[in-house]
Amino acid sequence: MPQHRFQKALPFTEAEYQRRLALTRKAMERAGLEVMLLTDPSNMAWITGYDGWSFYVHQGVLVFHDADPIWWGRNQDTNGAVRTVWMGDDRVIGYADHYVQSTIRHPMQDLSQRLIGLGHERARIGVEMDNYYFSAKAHVALVESLPEAVFVDATALVNWQRGIKSAEEIAFMRKAARISEKIVDGLIERVEPGVPKNEVVAEIQRDAIRGVDGDWGDYAAIVPLLPSGSDAAAPHLTWNGDPFRKGEATFFEISGCYRRYHTPFCRTIFLGEPPDFLRAAETALVEGLEAGLEAARAGNRACDIANALAAPLERAGIERGARCGYPIGLSYPPDWGERTISLRSEDETILQPGMTFHFMPGLWMADWGLEITESILITENGAAECFCDRPRSMIVKT
Repeated sequence: MPQHRFQKALPFTEAEYQRRLALTRKAMERAGLEVMLLTDPSNMAWITGYDGWSFYVHQGVLVFHDADPIWWGRNQDTNGAVRTVWMGDDRVIGYADHYVQSTIRHPMQDLSQRLIGLGHERARIGVEMDNYYFSAKAHVALVESLPEAVFVDATALVNWQRGIKSAEEIAFMRKAARISEKIVDGLIERVEPGVPKNEVVAEIQRDAIRGVDGDWGDYAAIVPLLPSGSDAAAPHLTWNGDPFRKGEATFFEISGCYRRYHTPFCRTIFLGEPPDFLRAAETALVEGLEAGLEAARAGNRACDIANALAAPLERAGIERGARCGYPIGLSYPPDWGERTISLRSEDETILQPGMTFHFMPGLWMADWGLEITESILITENGAAECFCDRPRSMIVKT
């Protein structure tokens, strides 16, 4: 067992972390990698347990075949690493602060020297080239500092290993689901004509962080999204100080989060009497959702869900043109998706028990929008299980 200076309350068992490490090493072997550099904070946390708001500077986790991972980052953040990772304290290393946001040196130069010291100057090294936290300059600095190494694009190598959730992970997502339900229940109670949007968002955040039944809430990877009226045609608008208005629909895209695990849940609230076209869209969307849930079975494909959803929408004359879902679980800003499978007509990935998705068939039309979504678990037998338990409909407040 690793030696620690601090008593740690790790979110998962040692066996769970070893399971994840074994999956990653097998994927590395298939890709012909000797070392893997993880810079996505979600993958770093999944492998090591590291949890801190330090992803605005360069940091990473090195994964090897024959030794425990190494957490590497800014010196001041090593204090957080030794308190949150499962590895021994000797597997936490930091770089000097003069590397931070410098124009004359780069932190990857420090990492390169560490790799040389470990005998990996000629290694095949996997890097996550297409993620939010690995910059073009970081890659250039690595290549220039390790000229004899071979760098391989291993984007999403670890993300794919995260797809099938363990029982421990699913338990966390169930806790997050209870928080999502609490948020939606609060929205139904508080959203009224004349109430400023920022006031409601303040209550969303309070409900999210207070949690449910002693299970505290974490910050979500995406802030609440809540456009109204014609603005609901835009799926990613946040909030302002404008009041909610009678005669408008507002969709709320939120997620409870427990120990970095997300269970998104979206509902639409209409203040007043909805127009006929919106009622018709709701009917088609709910029909499509339920058909998609029925198709979301182990052994079926991701595209089967999308195609089941599309049929009733097409009969109603609604064309979406966007994917209708993505895998979810552990994540950090700016996205709570896992960036692997997409629920769309061309994705033939086979669904397996333990996979978890945000089934997210939002309608964003020319001048209106509607969201009714479910986070789902692919089960051993039968149709998908919905994590949340609230009516699958538009919420009308007359």
